[in-house]
Amino acid sequence: MQRWKNIRIRKRHRWLLIPLLVIVIGLAVVQQFYYLKDENPAKDAFLKIRERGYMIALTDKNSLDYFIYRGEPMGFQLSLLRSFAEYLNVPLKIIATNDISKLYYYLDMNVGDVIACNLPVTGEGKRMVHFSETLLETRLVLIQRIPSANKKTASKLITSPSDFSGDTLYLQRNLFEKPLLARFLRRAGRNLTVIEEPGKTAEQLIGMVSEGKIDYTICEENVAMIVKRAYPNLNTEYSISGFHDYGWAVAHSSDTLLMKINEWVTKIKKSKELKQAYLTYYDNPGVPNYFRNDFFSVKGNKLSPFDDVIRKLSRNISWDWRLLASLIYEESNFHLGVVSSRNASGLMQLMPQTASKFGMDSVATPAQQLTAGVRFLKWLDNQLSAEIPDPRDRINFILAAYNVGLGKVLSARERALKYGKNPNKWSGNIGYYLTRRSLKGSISSSDSSIDLSIYGGAGRFVDDILERYQHYRNNIPK
Repeated sequence: MQRWKNIRIRKRHRWLLIPLLVIVIGLAVVQQFYYLKDENPAKDAFLKIRERGYMIALTDKNSLDYFIYRGEPMGFQLSLLRSFAEYLNVPLKIIATNDISKLYYYLDMNVGDVIACNLPVTGEGKRMVHFSETLLETRLVLIQRIPSANKKTASKLITSPSDFSGDTLYLQRNLFEKPLLARFLRRAGRNLTVIEEPGKTAEQLIGMVSEGKIDYTICEENVAMIVKRAYPNLNTEYSISGFHDYGWAVAHSSDTLLMKINEWVTKIKKSKELKQAYLTYYDNPGVPNYFRNDFFSVKGNKLSPFDDVIRKLSRNISWDWRLLASLIYEESNFHLGVVSSRNASGLMQLMPQTASKFGMDSVATPAQQLTAGVRFLKWLDNQLSAEIPDPRDRINFILAAYNVGLGKVLSARERALKYGKNPNKWSGNIGYYLTRRSLKGSISSSDSSIDLSIYGGAGRFVDDILERYQHYRNNIPK
């Protein structure tokens, strides 16, 4: 009997080993998980900005936040982004779309560093992103047409969710606003169908309500106050949510970038820079006039009266027409009859000798002025193509030569070669030697890993054209 008893005891001890083994394996897995997590942690966007050398902002295209008007990039969010990029002392690049939900996807996939839109701060949203300090406070309102007195059976204005009766509400797709809409939509119940329109801006949907193409949409109240001036047949008095704070958003891993944003928000609030930007766009009685202008990117796809000619001529030099348009805007703002202090004239501001060489005189038509300028660009391209084989890099050299002359660009190439730089590369090489001054700085005073050369002369000229070209690409179809 004792023998069997000892066997049973040993078996019992063997079974006790199983939970211990599970615990040991579990601890090993947890340890390995944290080991891997430490090896490949989600990187703070601020660190990525330092490594990359510029900031990538994600924003919405609309009539207040980011748009092109008469060739000039403008907007509330663009103004703030430029201010924040200057605060970090880095260049700015923008990715824009009308689909706010897609911006969150871009942030989550590390395509961009910050979402710079009016995002409502909600508990649900905090589970997806870190929100910045408050930039605005507003609420959502219903956009509907004022009943016409000419109709025999005039429709009633909606003043509560129960007033809907089999109606359809069209929305810009925005997952951040869904928590604000939830209570309203529950009260409306089956009497209201909701359709999301990811390809349209809030302003486009508002215009469709005004034209009678749809009956209802929603937008932020401060936006509605501006847009209503352009569409006097609309009613915007019914609010469907309470007031909420609105701000920017970064990924949960980007605590340092969030700290920098909040420092900057505090600064622009104290300096009243935020208030001034708000008044420029949200309290500007002239903004509604943009909707009556053909050269407003939210309304149409035109940059200037010369777009068709620019498109045609751009093929002669294999350029995107929007790049050529950016150069023309830099030279003349698309204005006819401009003559500089150095006697440069025409839409592309050619010097008299250059103008004569490429077929432009004092009575040249706009098309002839543009043709002469493009011929000059083609000539510059031919002079540089053998030395600068990369056509994308060659554009920088061509633009610089257009501004200061081919001779100075060739001299800069010689200086670059003398000091061990690549004479066929622009960034950090030729661009440096065409500046009036060169300053080096960084995001923090203790870190000089980012080259922040501030170009003067030809360098600044090239940078301005390429930056504007980026905005044109974001807002104007090819």
